[in-house]
Amino acid sequence: MPTGVTFLEQVSAQAGKTLIPYRKYELDNGLTLILHEDHSDPLVKVDVTYHVGSAREDYGKSGFAHFFEHMMFQGSENVADEQHFKLVTEAGGTLNGSTSTDRTNYYQVVPANQLEKTLWLEADRMGFLLNAVTQEKFEVQRETVKNERGQRVDNRPYGRVSERVNEALYPAEHPYSWPTIGYIEDLNRVNVDDLKAFFLRWYGPNNATLTIGGDIDVEQTLALANKYFGSIPRGPAVEKPEITAVTLAADRYISLQDNVHLPLIEMNFPTVYAYHPDEPALDVLAYILGGGKTSLLYKNLVKNQLAVQAYASHRCSELACNIKLQAYPHPAADKSLAEIEIIIHASLKEFETRGVLEDDLIRAKALIESGTIFSLQSVSGKVFKLAAFQTFTGNPNYIEQDIERYGRVTANDVMRVYKKYLQNKAAVIMSVVPNGKPEKVAAKDNFKPPPRIAPAAESSASKLTERRALDDFDRRKIPQSGANRAVLTPKIWRSTLANGVEVLGSQSLEAPTTSLLLRIPAGHFYEDKAKAGSADLLARMLDESTLQRDSEAMSEALQLLGSSVRLSAGQTHISLNISSLSKNLDATIVLAQEKLLQPAFIEQDFQRLKNNAIQGVIKNRKNATYLASTAFRQLLFGNTIAGTATQGLEHTLNAITLADIKALYQRQIKAAGSDLIVVTDLSQKQLLQSLKPLQDLQGKAPELELDIPLSNAKTGVVYLLHKDKSAQSAIYIGKRSQPRDITGEFYRATLMNFPLGGAFNSRINLNLREDKGYTYGARSGFSGNKLLGSFRASAEVRADVTDKALLEFVREIKGFTEKGITAEELAFMRNAVIEKDALKYETPRAKLNFLAQILDYDMTPEFVQQQMEIVRNISAEQINNLAQEQLQLKDMVIVVVGDSKVLEPQLKALGYEVIAYQI
Repeated sequence: MPTGVTFLEQVSAQAGKTLIPYRKYELDNGLTLILHEDHSDPLVKVDVTYHVGSAREDYGKSGFAHFFEHMMFQGSENVADEQHFKLVTEAGGTLNGSTSTDRTNYYQVVPANQLEKTLWLEADRMGFLLNAVTQEKFEVQRETVKNERGQRVDNRPYGRVSERVNEALYPAEHPYSWPTIGYIEDLNRVNVDDLKAFFLRWYGPNNATLTIGGDIDVEQTLALANKYFGSIPRGPAVEKPEITAVTLAADRYISLQDNVHLPLIEMNFPTVYAYHPDEPALDVLAYILGGGKTSLLYKNLVKNQLAVQAYASHRCSELACNIKLQAYPHPAADKSLAEIEIIIHASLKEFETRGVLEDDLIRAKALIESGTIFSLQSVSGKVFKLAAFQTFTGNPNYIEQDIERYGRVTANDVMRVYKKYLQNKAAVIMSVVPNGKPEKVAAKDNFKPPPRIAPAAESSASKLTERRALDDFDRRKIPQSGANRAVLTPKIWRSTLANGVEVLGSQSLEAPTTSLLLRIPAGHFYEDKAKAGSADLLARMLDESTLQRDSEAMSEALQLLGSSVRLSAGQTHISLNISSLSKNLDATIVLAQEKLLQPAFIEQDFQRLKNNAIQGVIKNRKNATYLASTAFRQLLFGNTIAGTATQGLEHTLNAITLADIKALYQRQIKAAGSDLIVVTDLSQKQLLQSLKPLQDLQGKAPELELDIPLSNAKTGVVYLLHKDKSAQSAIYIGKRSQPRDITGEFYRATLMNFPLGGAFNSRINLNLREDKGYTYGARSGFSGNKLLGSFRASAEVRADVTDKALLEFVREIKGFTEKGITAEELAFMRNAVIEKDALKYETPRAKLNFLAQILDYDMTPEFVQQQMEIVRNISAEQINNLAQEQLQLKDMVIVVVGDSKVLEPQLKALGYEVIAYQI
């Protein structure tokens, strides 16, 4: 054992038990260290979880924890500005962070040879951050956080609902009463010394857990962790937060007018707190009330088309939980929010009479077991579980105990918690109504949170007693990468079912699960553009009733197995997705075959799905991103099937009949041309035996005939879509490009774009986000399939800088085409793309994507080596030639979504012709 490290415990794998092997240590400075060894892929995940979230903030100083999530990526004493992102990306890794009410975590997934460098980066921001926090960085990240709030809260329909509910659900100074992202006025008031003081209070090693999992040598990793983290001084002592029960004396009615199409009613009942003995029973109760097609809310509101959506959930955090019941009334039903509230209350009364059925418990427990096992399919999932359990329970080995506490739930438990927390209990009842329709609320507001009072101004400078680490090595020196470890592409096997469906499979022993994807050539491109949305509706209908059972019975049968069978439509295929514990695969495939080959096509189901789809389109019109992407697609591909969204538009959906859906099914759901991709822990022989029911799919469909002529949209002008009083504007710039390929010009174009807009450290993002503070994120890229492709640069920006942001987009694209790639950018791109190979095949989903490429482009697994050769050998001249060919602004359309009354004169002042556009 290294000096300064204490071994605490070891948990080893045990047959028949669901657990994650690990070793747990504590450093002298209080840092908890958890190591999980997994050599299945040459990668590691490094996670640092601090037991600090918005609940540790002081009243009137909201948003600090989330603000620090941003600041921790901005460099430290020995890591230059933006270098953290650059080093991890260049090493082939991915990284991010997240903040909740109760914890903040920072994580990297990198090739195994990059472990030491990653530990150096994480340790530097834990121990050497403050001297690098400048006023300039502080101001830029304050703008970035405000942009994030604008994009995720203020400019999003229903974005302020949870914020308003929490203000009413909790007392004013309860730490859950303010949003994690913070209030704008608090963010404006905070100064850099306040932020530094918050860091010194909460971000010490004794309030953190470092979890490392993957292809590691335990002894070496232990020594490295101690080297980089061991000398960081302990922070102030941290006690567990105090938990105070939250109760309501009477119903609190609150409301919000918003730029929405559908009104919303939401009821929230306070319950317990995370890991409370009653939590599992409350989770089961929420599932019975509103957890899918077997629930009471679905039966009483969605099935009979009184609501477009209705569901319930039990949301739990460290200090408090609440059961939420939510519904969006269906306009055609002409039910008010007050009437929907009555139906929700009646559903609760119905539960009192109905009680808890034995199948309710079996289904809930099966879903919990399968969900837990599915979460262990990757090193990332295992590391996340270990870190979370350690942070909130002190026991990383809580996973089986977690499953067991749900296994012990009885029908009496569920009824008991219902009576204790919901029956005749008060709730916060939120109404969201369209702007200018206050009369539509469920009931007049009877509660108003007390005004937020700004805290007295005080200097935090006196609290800045810095803690300095004393080292016997030079932290300024970036650790060298270790030797590259061999990256092996997944071993694959091929077969063909008796009906001609080609099968491509790979074995993965990470978890006893099977992921299967059956793709049938029957997607969006196969439908009549006048009835766009038909394929999507067909996929939804295949998820409804069959000839043997109704949709609720089908849902129940799958839930009892803990399995998922979903159908969805894309541009070229209708896909059948199966996720199952391998022990239940045979029964799951029988149900999948029933869905696919025995649809009942009931008129009532069709009308409900069609009406919901129409309402979904209308609802989406309030979303700036939807408006921009829909207009962009129409302008690039014109009045063709490719110019229409897969989900269709109001007039195309209105034109579809059930007979159209049946005709599309009869014509296109055939075996010929279909393929099946599978990743499983089962052997090839076992898997093929399980697949036999799918051999009943027969026949051949007509070949696709697709003609997409060039659009007549004008280029070099701005197409402006109006969104009233928009807090942010959406900007899309782009053009049609070559179809997707694997080793051709499309692939080379993605390499060309990488330094322009394909990474966090790209020119576009660093300019608009990190330098100017205009946006939460900006990007560019090529996308497409074998038939079509496009290039797009896009961002959502502050409304007041829309014109300036557009100029910066143009400047970056133009500058890249004229001056070309730098030698540093070329080296960065090469390293990032080549090293990332280690991360490509870890999860079943990643393996499915890999196998899909092989089938789509008739490749062998060796295409990976061909791509790497392209990356190694592509020259700056070739990249610059591609940029000049592919990125001419004169060939691009520009779409802007925002408040046109404000934006039109500004855009005209830039010299653009502005064309008003509607979708």
